[in-house]
Amino acid sequence: MRRADREVTLKHEIEEIIARADVCRIAFAVNNEPYIVTMNFGHTWNDKLVFYFHGANAGRKIEMMNQNSRVCFELDTDHQLVQGERSCDWSMLYASVVGYGTLRIASTEEERIIGLDVLMAHYGKMEDNTYHDGLLKRTAVFVLEVDKCTAKRKE
Repeated sequence: MRRADREVTLKHEIEEIIARADVCRIAFAVNNEPYIVTMNFGHTWNDKLVFYFHGANAGRKIEMMNQNSRVCFELDTDHQLVQGERSCDWSMLYASVVGYGTLRIASTEEERIIGLDVLMAHYGKMEDNTYHDGLLKRTAVFVLEVDKCTAKRKE
């Protein structure tokens, strides 16, 4: 990281940044063509950082994932514009996490439900989640297992 003074290294501080983020962007690359998509998410971090997303069972995300499951992700939060006296003195406060991992579709109904529960918890619905069979059949739950990530903050 170029700006080591802004690096966040403590797991609990990285998790705080993730918890405050509204969306996560996933970047795909296939045949020298990049594609980025903004998604709602949830996460767990036991032995490994894992993100969960949901979407349609067909489409560009799945096509690209099937060709190259290695992705990059980014999320950011805590934006605050800092005005300066001159144009180039303006700045932005923020916190962000960027990382790499492997994306796949949840393989069992149990894993899909876990992913959806984690996603719902991120946005505030902690319990009594029910998903009817039709929803589970037409919804893909994506699992991103993170290999590495970095976080930084400008305060």
